[in-house]
Amino acid sequence: MSKARKLRPLSVTADDTYSSSEVARIADVSLRQLQWWDEQKVVSPRHEGHKRLYLAQEVIEISLIAELRRKGFSLQKIRQVLDYLQRELGSRLPEVLTGNSDLHLLTDGKSVYLEQNHEQIVDILKGAMQPMFLVCVTDQVRRLGELRVPTSAPRKPQRSIDFNAKPGAVRYG
Repeated sequence: MSKARKLRPLSVTADDTYSSSEVARIADVSLRQLQWWDEQKVVSPRHEGHKRLYLAQEVIEISLIAELRRKGFSLQKIRQVLDYLQRELGSRLPEVLTGNSDLHLLTDGKSVYLEQNHEQIVDILKGAMQPMFLVCVTDQVRRLGELRVPTSAPRKPQRSIDFNAKPGAVRYG
């Protein structure tokens, strides 16, 4: 019998807020995509002036939506998944945020499952009549914690002109 692995708690709480640029980086989507999803009421963040602020659950929802879009799901099917997810994820999110639980989303576009038990996941996959897609919610939460730490973008080397060099030559450094 294998031991369940113990994950260290993330420094993310359900009350943390994230800016649009943070969410875009975490979910690997464009700012325009986030704006469109807000306009279409797929995921509606809080607004402070022109800024959009997302809660942890909304960031996870967006990450899952983006993942399903990359797998070819239509927005209509994603809305069905999202309805279920919004009902179920709220009660399970604290466990996932603290690292006490692994959570997986399985869907074929019609049926949606949110499972923790690996044996149950295998049973669902075995019994499926059509292809099922599996997305690890816990991985999305980990990305949320990892990518929240501001990363300093590599700076471009300063450009300087060497007046003794050939015309058009540029020196970096």
